[in-house]
Amino acid sequence: MKKSLVLLATGAFLLSIGCNKSSSPNDDSLNKEEPTATQRQCAADDVLKEDLKADPTLQQRMDAIEDFTRQVEMNPSAYRLVNGVVEIPVVFNVLYKTAAQNVSLAQLQSQIDVLNEDFSATNTDYNLTPTYNSVKSGNIAVRFVLDAVVRKSTTTTSWSTNNAMKKSPKGIAPTSPTTKLNIWVCNMGGGILGYAQFPGGSSATDGVVLDDNATGRTGTAAAPFNKGRTATHEVGHWLNLRHIWGDATCGTDLVGDTPTHNTANYGCPASGHTSTCTGNPVEMTMNYMDYTDDACMYMFSAGQETRMLAVFAVGGPRNSFAQP
Repeated sequence: MKKSLVLLATGAFLLSIGCNKSSSPNDDSLNKEEPTATQRQCAADDVLKEDLKADPTLQQRMDAIEDFTRQVEMNPSAYRLVNGVVEIPVVFNVLYKTAAQNVSLAQLQSQIDVLNEDFSATNTDYNLTPTYNSVKSGNIAVRFVLDAVVRKSTTTTSWSTNNAMKKSPKGIAPTSPTTKLNIWVCNMGGGILGYAQFPGGSSATDGVVLDDNATGRTGTAAAPFNKGRTATHEVGHWLNLRHIWGDATCGTDLVGDTPTHNTANYGCPASGHTSTCTGNPVEMTMNYMDYTDDACMYMFSAGQETRMLAVFAVGGPRNSFAQP
């Protein structure tokens, strides 16, 4: 277990995290439908470089958010919510070229259901392993509510991580992004399952993007990403969580109760999989912030819970969501 929190190094800050099926495209209008994903990957480095080049002040804002988060973690009494539980209205922005991509209301509602189960620790697989029972998070004080669905027919075959789906004329601009979580559902190109924007970025692009085949647990959702956990992972980023391996060999995710991982894990690792990092800890492969298949990720840690809730505290980057 990591014994202390470390300030995130400049190169490790990621504004947008992309979970890939293979590699990231450079265009938002590819010429063919994308195959079903078989492995979760990430386009974080490329997206980070572009974000930092586009906005030289981003690093400073994120450093300030990190400092605030550390203060809350070190002084839990300073943390408080306005209403005890933060209700997060969700706006789904659905962009479709084919009828199948115009995912049903039932599929979108199933995604809301998954988020509420995973964040409240009422998911049926929560107790699948006792390995990390001592540090599992409990009922995290957030609740997701389906607020609206905005649909738009498009001629774009597939989309990249350049945020075109969030902008006119091709995409859909976010609805009230300081008080509503916008989730764009579209056919992502290059094998990307989804990506999210961390606190500190522009409100004009704030939110989460999901591939239509990795949304919810019914309809077009395709195995091994058909249990809605891509959204759980991406919303974790939206609430300021890092990948569990810290996007570096034996890196830090800035959470004290998660073990140090060599790198990302894929598929469904065997129970007791150990790290070769200092201390050879058993890796938390079942954590939502790893890269395992949907069926094999089913918990946040208590430290991750504290880190996420800090964004809603007075002075936090998402405190506007905690207002009555």
